[in-house]
Amino acid sequence: MPETAPITVPGPISPPHRLLMGPGPVDAYPSVLSAMSARLVGQYDPFMTRSMVETQELYRHVWGTTAEASVLVDGTSRAGIEAAITSLVRPGERVLVPIFGRFGHLLAEIAERAMAEVHTIEVPWGQVVTPSAIEEAVVRVRPTLLALVQGDTSTTMLQPLDEIGDICERHGVLFYTDATASLGGNPFEFDAWGLDAATAGLQKCLGGPSGSSPTVLSDRAVAVVRSRARIEAGIREAGDPVAGDFVRSNYFDLGMILDYWGPRRLNHHTEATSMLYAARECARLIALEGRAAVIARHVRAGEAMLAGVRALGLTVFGDVAHKMSNVVAVKIPDGVPGDVARAAMLEDFGIEIGTSFGPLHGRVWRIGTMGYNARRDAVLATLAALEQVLARFGHPVRAGAAHEAAADHYRGSAVDGREATA
Repeated sequence: MPETAPITVPGPISPPHRLLMGPGPVDAYPSVLSAMSARLVGQYDPFMTRSMVETQELYRHVWGTTAEASVLVDGTSRAGIEAAITSLVRPGERVLVPIFGRFGHLLAEIAERAMAEVHTIEVPWGQVVTPSAIEEAVVRVRPTLLALVQGDTSTTMLQPLDEIGDICERHGVLFYTDATASLGGNPFEFDAWGLDAATAGLQKCLGGPSGSSPTVLSDRAVAVVRSRARIEAGIREAGDPVAGDFVRSNYFDLGMILDYWGPRRLNHHTEATSMLYAARECARLIALEGRAAVIARHVRAGEAMLAGVRALGLTVFGDVAHKMSNVVAVKIPDGVPGDVARAAMLEDFGIEIGTSFGPLHGRVWRIGTMGYNARRDAVLATLAALEQVLARFGHPVRAGAAHEAAADHYRGSAVDGREATA
């Protein structure tokens, strides 16, 4: 054998202890991590097939739907977004994207890469888009697809969706939402709200690792996906010189993924087994605790964190009436070096909070309370550390004020005190 350069072999992976209280990813539930270490089986083993069926049913419960087309797209939440948009839209069709934060821009970019004719409407960061503004744009643009983020962590805003489905139905528009940041910690009703497609990720309120994207399609969306596949196959078979314009990704082809997850189990790819186990456990925990109870726990933790940061004299960014339950953005006080203070939280206390993007970069911190971390001890520990760091950099705080405000909120909540321990 030819000689090779010597290699220094690193030791086994050993991450530092962290409490992830940013906008995601967050600490996974312990039982999710345990599930990921379970032994592997072949992709057509009866146990594997049964696990896939169980996962589909569990996510129907999470999504609030009876739709058959409940699957996982292997990859991060962005994989689900790309699969949904590129499978529902053909080149030249119009897509309308209302934008109220960074991730609306992402939906628009992915639709542009799918060669759609993309139209956008925007509101200032910290606000949401009104149904009337969306309907006006739908009437004006006449899109095939409305693509709308539910919860945008860049601004912490939660876009109301309950009236949008009716608007889309009246005008014959497909309705898709990215619920990555919101699913599991905020109300979501796929059927009742008239959605046609939705995607998410595990790494926020679902309390798992990034790497799997739960995805659901209505019967109408499934029919569109199937028709797109037939049209594009016909174009390629005919030898059309512009057929390349109609070739979608193989990996993100939802028609093929549906066949893989459906009763025929047509081979598409080798399922990411450990991520399947993780996704199944995330949804199982929600079903075990109760969907409404999980949302209530997120609301409780979010309101306690909100009370605590206000007690520290911090100003909350955006329209609090439309804030997600699971993350709050606070303006960095004058004189406090934002990134240095965040580094001190991490180095001295092992607690991570987030900065932001675009026009909010360097202006706000984003503090999350989601998934396994939507619990009392995580909230109180984060507030205690933040109080110490703010005092170090000269921001006036009353010792114990944040802890007192958050603890008072928990004591005043009409709950039995149970928290996430799975």
